[in-house]
Amino acid sequence: MSTMTPLQRRAERKSRNQTMVDMNLVSLIDVFTILIFFLLSSAGVETALPSHKAVHLPLASVEQSPKENLAVIVTGEEIIVEGRSLAKVADVLGSADDVIGPLKDELALLAQRMPVKAENADKAKAITVVADKDVPYRLLKKVMVTGSAAGFADVSFAVQKKGDVV
Repeated sequence: MSTMTPLQRRAERKSRNQTMVDMNLVSLIDVFTILIFFLLSSAGVETALPSHKAVHLPLASVEQSPKENLAVIVTGEEIIVEGRSLAKVADVLGSADDVIGPLKDELALLAQRMPVKAENADKAKAITVVADKDVPYRLLKKVMVTGSAAGFADVSFAVQKKGDVV
């Protein structure tokens, strides 16, 4: 066994380490952190309401973006909440009652499932009516009365911005 001097050992260690690639991961992690932060912050900017193929929204000049509320979709043939058809428009318009029974039951059930903090309880009881522009006002009035009967006092209507015509 040959004994090496400290200088020789240092030289041998240095020659072994020169063959390995030295990569600085700190700057790479910083770049990925900034990229992830940018993607997450820009992803939530645009909110989209659920739509239906048969719904053509009325045109309006709006400045506010839509809030993310529970959406009640009213087409020419049916009323839809959370992807479920609840009532036929012909049956609702033929009824003398202002409250739509299946819609009220579904809204009351969904209101119970909504997790809400105590200080935001008033803001959580909101629905957005996504209705076709040719739906009669009588039907919209029944939907609003039903929403109010189920505890949803804040009702807003979805419209299409005049410049965004498809």
